[in-house]
Amino acid sequence: MRRVSLNLVFGITALSLLASAFFSLLLGPVSLPVAEILALIFPFTDNSLVVEQTRLIVEQIRLPRMLLSLLVGAILGLCGAAMQGLFRNPLADPSLIGITAGAVLGASLVIVLLNGMAVSVLAWRVSLVSLGAFVGGLVVSALVYSLAYGQSNRNAGAPISVATMLLAGIAITALAASVSGMLEYIADSRALRQMSLWQMGGLDNANMTSVFIAALIFALVASLISSKANALNALLLGESEARYMGVEVEATTKQLVILVAIGMGVAVALSGAIAFIGLVVPHIFRLMVGPDHRFLLPLSAMGGAALLCAADTVARVLLAPNEIPVGIVTSLIGAPFFIYILKSQTSFRW
Repeated sequence: MRRVSLNLVFGITALSLLASAFFSLLLGPVSLPVAEILALIFPFTDNSLVVEQTRLIVEQIRLPRMLLSLLVGAILGLCGAAMQGLFRNPLADPSLIGITAGAVLGASLVIVLLNGMAVSVLAWRVSLVSLGAFVGGLVVSALVYSLAYGQSNRNAGAPISVATMLLAGIAITALAASVSGMLEYIADSRALRQMSLWQMGGLDNANMTSVFIAALIFALVASLISSKANALNALLLGESEARYMGVEVEATTKQLVILVAIGMGVAVALSGAIAFIGLVVPHIFRLMVGPDHRFLLPLSAMGGAALLCAADTVARVLLAPNEIPVGIVTSLIGAPFFIYILKSQTSFRW
Protein backbone atom coordinates (compact mmCIF):
# COMPACT_ATOMS: atom_id res chain seq x y z
CA MET A 1 0.00 0.00 0.00
CA ARG A 2 1.34 3.39 -0.96
CA ARG A 3 1.98 5.78 1.91
CA VAL A 4 -0.48 8.67 2.15
CA SER A 5 -0.30 12.11 3.73
CA LEU A 6 -0.06 12.00 7.50
CA ASN A 7 -2.39 14.99 7.89
CA LEU A 8 -4.91 13.36 5.56
CA VAL A 9 -4.87 10.14 7.59
CA PHE A 10 -5.33 12.03 10.85
CA GLY A 11 -8.17 14.07 9.34
CA ILE A 12 -10.04 11.09 7.92
CA THR A 13 -9.58 9.12 11.15
CA ALA A 14 -10.89 12.01 13.25
CA LEU A 15 -13.93 12.42 10.98
CA SER A 16 -14.59 8.68 11.15
CA LEU A 17 -14.39 8.86 14.93
CA LEU A 18 -16.92 11.71 15.10
CA ALA A 19 -19.24 10.05 12.59
CA SER A 20 -19.22 6.73 14.43
CA ALA A 21 -19.99 8.49 17.72
CA PHE A 22 -22.88 10.46 16.19
CA PHE A 23 -24.47 7.44 14.51
CA SER A 24 -24.07 5.47 17.73
CA LEU A 25 -26.36 7.99 19.41
CA LEU A 26 -28.73 8.19 16.45
CA LEU A 27 -29.25 4.55 15.50
CA GLY A 28 -30.70 1.70 17.50
CA PRO A 29 -33.82 -0.41 17.95
CA VAL A 30 -35.71 2.85 18.51
CA SER A 31 -35.30 5.47 15.76
CA LEU A 32 -34.55 8.95 17.06
CA PRO A 33 -34.89 12.23 15.11
CA VAL A 34 -31.64 13.80 13.98
CA ALA A 35 -32.78 17.25 15.15
CA GLU A 36 -33.31 16.03 18.71
CA ILE A 37 -29.91 14.33 18.79
CA LEU A 38 -28.24 17.54 17.60
CA ALA A 39 -30.16 19.52 20.21
CA LEU A 40 -28.84 17.24 22.93
CA ILE A 41 -25.27 17.34 21.64
CA PHE A 42 -24.96 21.11 21.22
CA PRO A 43 -25.91 23.00 24.40
CA PHE A 44 -26.38 26.33 22.60
CA THR A 45 -29.35 24.97 20.64
CA ASP A 46 -32.94 24.99 21.80
CA ASN A 47 -33.44 21.59 23.37
CA SER A 48 -36.96 22.32 24.60
CA LEU A 49 -38.23 20.37 21.61
CA VAL A 50 -36.45 17.21 22.75
CA VAL A 51 -38.93 14.54 23.76
CA GLU A 52 -38.31 13.11 27.24
CA GLN A 53 -38.14 9.60 25.80
CA THR A 54 -35.31 10.67 23.51
CA ARG A 55 -33.45 12.28 26.40
CA LEU A 56 -33.74 9.15 28.52
CA ILE A 57 -32.64 6.81 25.71
CA VAL A 58 -29.62 8.94 24.87
CA GLU A 59 -28.46 9.88 28.35
CA GLN A 60 -29.18 6.59 30.13
CA ILE A 61 -28.45 4.00 27.42
CA ARG A 62 -26.74 5.18 24.26
CA LEU A 63 -24.36 7.84 25.61
CA PRO A 64 -22.66 5.54 28.18
CA ARG A 65 -22.48 2.78 25.60
CA MET A 66 -21.01 5.08 22.97
CA LEU A 67 -18.40 6.46 25.36
CA LEU A 68 -17.44 2.99 26.60
CA SER A 69 -17.06 1.68 23.04
CA LEU A 70 -14.79 4.60 22.16
CA LEU A 71 -12.61 4.12 25.23
CA VAL A 72 -12.37 0.33 25.00
CA GLY A 73 -11.63 0.52 21.26
CA ALA A 74 -8.94 3.12 21.89
CA ILE A 75 -7.32 0.92 24.56
CA LEU A 76 -7.39 -2.12 22.25
CA GLY A 77 -5.87 -0.23 19.33
CA LEU A 78 -3.21 1.44 21.46
CA CYS A 79 -2.17 -1.78 23.21
CA GLY A 80 -2.08 -3.59 19.88
CA ALA A 81 0.31 -1.02 18.43
CA ALA A 82 2.52 -1.22 21.52
CA MET A 83 2.68 -5.03 21.38
CA GLN A 84 3.47 -5.05 17.65
CA GLY A 85 6.30 -2.61 18.27
CA LEU A 86 7.62 -4.56 21.24
CA PHE A 87 7.58 -7.91 19.42
CA ARG A 88 8.75 -6.24 16.18
CA ASN A 89 6.00 -8.09 14.37
CA PRO A 90 3.11 -6.34 12.59
CA LEU A 91 0.94 -9.42 13.14
CA ALA A 92 1.36 -9.47 16.91
CA ASP A 93 -1.66 -9.10 19.16
CA PRO A 94 -2.07 -8.10 22.83
CA SER A 95 -3.51 -11.54 23.57
CA LEU A 96 -0.09 -13.08 22.81
CA ILE A 97 1.02 -12.53 26.41
CA GLY A 98 -2.06 -14.30 27.75
CA ILE A 99 -4.18 -11.34 28.84
CA THR A 100 -7.36 -12.31 27.03
CA ALA A 101 -7.10 -15.99 27.94
CA GLY A 102 -6.48 -15.08 31.58
CA ALA A 103 -9.46 -12.72 31.61
CA VAL A 104 -11.69 -15.38 30.08
CA LEU A 105 -10.51 -17.86 32.70
CA GLY A 106 -11.10 -15.40 35.55
CA ALA A 107 -14.61 -14.58 34.33
CA SER A 108 -15.40 -18.25 33.78
CA LEU A 109 -14.32 -19.13 37.33
CA VAL A 110 -16.67 -16.50 38.76
CA ILE A 111 -19.56 -17.57 36.56
CA VAL A 112 -19.23 -21.28 37.36
CA LEU A 113 -18.04 -21.25 40.97
CA LEU A 114 -19.84 -18.14 42.23
CA ASN A 115 -22.92 -18.53 40.05
CA GLY A 116 -22.12 -15.40 38.00
CA MET A 117 -22.78 -13.04 40.89
CA ALA A 118 -23.37 -9.46 39.72
CA VAL A 119 -23.09 -7.81 43.13
CA SER A 120 -21.44 -4.45 43.47
CA VAL A 121 -17.79 -4.24 44.41
CA LEU A 122 -16.73 -1.44 46.77
CA ALA A 123 -20.13 0.22 46.25
CA TRP A 124 -19.36 0.55 42.51
CA ARG A 125 -21.55 -0.96 39.81
CA VAL A 126 -18.87 -3.46 38.86
CA SER A 127 -19.80 -7.13 38.77
CA LEU A 128 -17.66 -9.89 40.20
CA VAL A 129 -17.43 -11.32 36.70
CA SER A 130 -15.66 -8.17 35.51
CA LEU A 131 -13.44 -8.13 38.57
CA GLY A 132 -12.56 -11.78 38.05
CA ALA A 133 -11.71 -11.11 34.41
CA PHE A 134 -9.42 -8.23 35.36
CA VAL A 135 -7.61 -10.22 38.03
CA GLY A 136 -7.30 -13.24 35.73
CA GLY A 137 -5.73 -11.17 32.97
CA LEU A 138 -3.20 -9.62 35.33
CA VAL A 139 -2.28 -12.93 36.97
CA VAL A 140 -1.67 -14.71 33.65
CA SER A 141 0.34 -11.77 32.29
CA ALA A 142 2.47 -11.72 35.43
CA LEU A 143 3.04 -15.47 35.08
CA VAL A 144 4.13 -15.08 31.46
CA TYR A 145 6.56 -12.30 32.34
CA SER A 146 7.94 -14.20 35.34
CA LEU A 147 8.63 -17.22 33.12
CA ALA A 148 10.51 -15.07 30.62
CA TYR A 149 12.39 -13.27 33.40
CA GLY A 150 13.30 -16.55 35.09
CA GLN A 151 14.66 -17.91 31.82
CA SER A 152 16.89 -14.85 31.44
CA ASN A 153 18.27 -15.35 34.96
CA ARG A 154 19.07 -18.99 34.24
CA ASN A 155 20.99 -17.91 31.17
CA ALA A 156 23.62 -16.06 33.22
CA GLY A 157 21.66 -12.83 33.46
CA ALA A 158 20.85 -12.62 29.76
CA PRO A 159 18.33 -9.92 28.83
CA ILE A 160 14.66 -10.80 28.68
CA SER A 161 13.87 -12.09 25.22
CA VAL A 162 10.57 -11.08 23.65
CA ALA A 163 10.70 -14.38 21.75
CA THR A 164 10.82 -16.26 25.06
CA MET A 165 7.96 -14.15 26.35
CA LEU A 166 5.99 -14.93 23.21
CA LEU A 167 6.53 -18.68 23.63
CA ALA A 168 5.59 -18.47 27.31
CA GLY A 169 2.46 -16.54 26.35
CA ILE A 170 1.44 -19.20 23.85
CA ALA A 171 1.94 -21.97 26.42
CA ILE A 172 0.10 -20.20 29.26
CA THR A 173 -2.70 -19.16 26.89
CA ALA A 174 -3.19 -22.78 25.88
CA LEU A 175 -3.24 -23.82 29.54
CA ALA A 176 -5.76 -21.13 30.48
CA ALA A 177 -7.92 -22.04 27.49
CA SER A 178 -7.87 -25.70 28.59
CA VAL A 179 -9.03 -24.82 32.09
CA SER A 180 -11.75 -22.56 30.64
CA GLY A 181 -12.84 -25.44 28.41
CA MET A 182 -13.06 -27.73 31.44
CA LEU A 183 -15.24 -25.15 33.20
CA GLU A 184 -17.49 -24.98 30.15
CA TYR A 185 -17.79 -28.76 30.23
CA ILE A 186 -18.96 -28.90 33.84
CA ALA A 187 -21.12 -25.74 33.70
CA ASP A 188 -24.90 -25.91 33.57
CA SER A 189 -26.83 -24.49 30.64
CA ARG A 190 -27.34 -21.06 32.22
CA ALA A 191 -23.69 -20.63 33.14
CA LEU A 192 -22.59 -21.99 29.78
CA ARG A 193 -24.68 -19.43 27.93
CA GLN A 194 -23.38 -16.61 30.14
CA MET A 195 -19.79 -17.70 29.52
CA SER A 196 -20.34 -17.96 25.77
CA LEU A 197 -21.93 -14.52 25.51
CA TRP A 198 -19.20 -12.96 27.66
CA GLN A 199 -16.47 -14.47 25.48
CA MET A 200 -18.14 -13.01 22.37
CA GLY A 201 -17.90 -9.50 23.79
CA GLY A 202 -20.63 -6.99 24.47
CA LEU A 203 -21.24 -3.45 25.68
CA ASP A 204 -24.84 -3.88 26.77
CA ASN A 205 -23.96 -3.41 30.46
CA ALA A 206 -22.33 -0.01 29.91
CA ASN A 207 -22.90 2.64 32.57
CA MET A 208 -21.18 5.83 33.63
CA THR A 209 -19.17 3.98 36.30
CA SER A 210 -17.61 1.71 33.68
CA VAL A 211 -17.04 4.75 31.46
CA PHE A 212 -15.21 6.51 34.29
CA ILE A 213 -13.02 3.46 34.96
CA ALA A 214 -12.21 3.06 31.26
CA ALA A 215 -11.44 6.77 30.90
CA LEU A 216 -9.12 6.74 33.90
CA ILE A 217 -7.21 3.68 32.69
CA PHE A 218 -7.02 4.96 29.12
CA ALA A 219 -5.58 8.30 30.27
CA LEU A 220 -2.97 6.50 32.37
CA VAL A 221 -2.02 3.88 29.78
CA ALA A 222 -2.08 6.26 26.81
CA SER A 223 0.16 8.85 28.46
CA LEU A 224 2.74 6.30 29.61
CA ILE A 225 2.81 4.23 26.42
CA SER A 226 3.08 7.38 24.30
CA SER A 227 6.13 8.39 26.31
CA LYS A 228 7.77 5.15 25.07
CA ALA A 229 7.25 5.99 21.38
CA ASN A 230 10.92 6.75 20.71
CA ALA A 231 12.00 3.62 22.59
CA LEU A 232 9.63 1.54 20.45
CA ASN A 233 11.11 3.13 17.34
CA ALA A 234 14.58 2.15 18.52
CA LEU A 235 13.46 -1.40 19.30
CA LEU A 236 12.45 -1.81 15.67
CA LEU A 237 16.17 -1.92 14.88
CA GLY A 238 16.75 -4.76 17.35
CA GLU A 239 17.48 -5.01 21.06
CA SER A 240 21.27 -4.60 20.69
CA GLU A 241 20.91 -1.52 18.50
CA ALA A 242 18.36 -0.05 20.90
CA ARG A 243 20.82 -0.43 23.78
CA TYR A 244 23.48 1.39 21.78
CA MET A 245 20.97 4.21 21.34
CA GLY A 246 20.52 4.50 25.11
CA VAL A 247 17.24 2.57 25.50
CA GLU A 248 16.90 0.51 28.68
CA VAL A 249 15.45 -2.50 26.92
CA GLU A 250 14.62 -4.60 29.96
CA ALA A 251 12.94 -1.74 31.81
CA THR A 252 11.04 -0.66 28.70
CA THR A 253 9.85 -4.21 28.05
CA LYS A 254 8.67 -4.63 31.62
CA GLN A 255 6.87 -1.29 31.65
CA LEU A 256 5.12 -1.92 28.35
CA VAL A 257 4.00 -5.39 29.40
CA ILE A 258 2.58 -4.01 32.66
CA LEU A 259 0.79 -1.15 30.88
CA VAL A 260 -0.67 -3.40 28.21
CA ALA A 261 -1.75 -5.92 30.86
CA ILE A 262 -3.56 -3.20 32.82
CA GLY A 263 -5.17 -1.66 29.75
CA MET A 264 -6.24 -4.94 28.19
CA GLY A 265 -7.35 -6.33 31.54
CA VAL A 266 -9.72 -3.41 32.08
CA ALA A 267 -10.94 -3.45 28.45
CA VAL A 268 -11.73 -7.18 28.51
CA ALA A 269 -13.26 -6.94 31.98
CA LEU A 270 -15.66 -4.19 30.90
CA SER A 271 -16.58 -5.46 27.44
CA GLY A 272 -15.69 -9.14 27.22
CA ALA A 273 -13.31 -10.64 24.68
CA ILE A 274 -13.42 -8.48 21.53
CA ALA A 275 -11.30 -9.83 18.71
CA PHE A 276 -9.30 -8.33 15.89
CA ILE A 277 -9.14 -4.62 16.79
CA GLY A 278 -5.73 -4.84 18.46
CA LEU A 279 -4.40 -6.71 15.43
CA VAL A 280 -6.06 -5.06 12.43
CA VAL A 281 -6.08 -1.37 13.32
CA PRO A 282 -2.35 -0.86 14.07
CA HIS A 283 -1.37 -2.97 11.08
CA ILE A 284 -3.49 -0.91 8.69
CA PHE A 285 -2.16 2.40 9.98
CA ARG A 286 1.41 1.07 9.82
CA LEU A 287 0.88 0.35 6.13
CA MET A 288 -0.53 3.84 5.61
CA VAL A 289 1.87 6.08 7.57
CA GLY A 290 4.84 3.88 8.41
CA PRO A 291 6.21 2.44 11.66
CA ASP A 292 6.93 5.70 13.52
CA HIS A 293 5.19 5.17 16.87
CA ARG A 294 4.91 8.90 17.52
CA PHE A 295 2.09 8.85 14.96
CA LEU A 296 1.15 5.18 14.97
CA LEU A 297 0.11 5.09 18.63
CA PRO A 298 -2.43 7.96 18.52
CA LEU A 299 -3.77 6.84 15.15
CA SER A 300 -4.26 3.29 16.43
CA ALA A 301 -6.15 4.60 19.45
CA MET A 302 -8.40 6.78 17.28
CA GLY A 303 -8.94 4.05 14.72
CA GLY A 304 -9.70 1.43 17.36
CA ALA A 305 -12.24 3.75 18.98
CA ALA A 306 -13.97 4.48 15.66
CA LEU A 307 -14.04 0.82 14.62
CA LEU A 308 -15.46 -0.53 17.88
CA CYS A 309 -18.06 2.24 18.10
CA ALA A 310 -19.17 1.55 14.52
CA ALA A 311 -19.20 -2.20 15.14
CA ASP A 312 -21.33 -1.76 18.25
CA THR A 313 -23.84 0.31 16.28
CA VAL A 314 -24.03 -2.41 13.64
CA ALA A 315 -24.48 -5.02 16.38
CA ARG A 316 -27.49 -3.11 17.73
CA VAL A 317 -29.30 -2.37 14.45
CA LEU A 318 -28.52 -5.31 12.17
CA LEU A 319 -31.04 -7.71 13.75
CA ALA A 320 -32.96 -5.20 15.90
CA PRO A 321 -34.52 -5.58 18.39
CA ASN A 322 -32.15 -8.51 18.91
CA GLU A 323 -28.48 -7.72 19.44
CA ILE A 324 -25.42 -9.44 18.00
CA PRO A 325 -22.34 -9.77 20.26
CA VAL A 326 -19.98 -7.02 19.20
CA GLY A 327 -16.99 -9.38 19.11
CA ILE A 328 -18.65 -11.25 16.27
CA VAL A 329 -19.20 -8.02 14.35
CA THR A 330 -15.59 -6.87 14.75
CA SER A 331 -14.40 -10.18 13.34
CA LEU A 332 -16.89 -10.05 10.47
CA ILE A 333 -15.76 -6.52 9.61
CA GLY A 334 -12.07 -6.82 10.41
CA ALA A 335 -11.18 -10.22 8.99
CA PRO A 336 -12.25 -9.69 5.34
CA PHE A 337 -10.77 -6.20 5.29
CA PHE A 338 -7.53 -7.49 6.77
CA ILE A 339 -7.37 -10.27 4.17
CA TYR A 340 -7.91 -7.67 1.44
CA ILE A 341 -5.08 -5.54 2.81
CA LEU A 342 -2.74 -8.53 2.94
CA LYS A 343 -3.70 -9.67 -0.54
CA SER A 344 -3.04 -6.20 -1.95
CA GLN A 345 0.58 -6.32 -0.73
CA THR A 346 3.10 -7.32 -3.37
CA SER A 347 4.97 -9.42 -0.78
CA PHE A 348 1.88 -11.44 0.04
CA ARG A 349 1.26 -14.65 -1.87
CA TRP A 350 -1.67 -17.04 -1.65
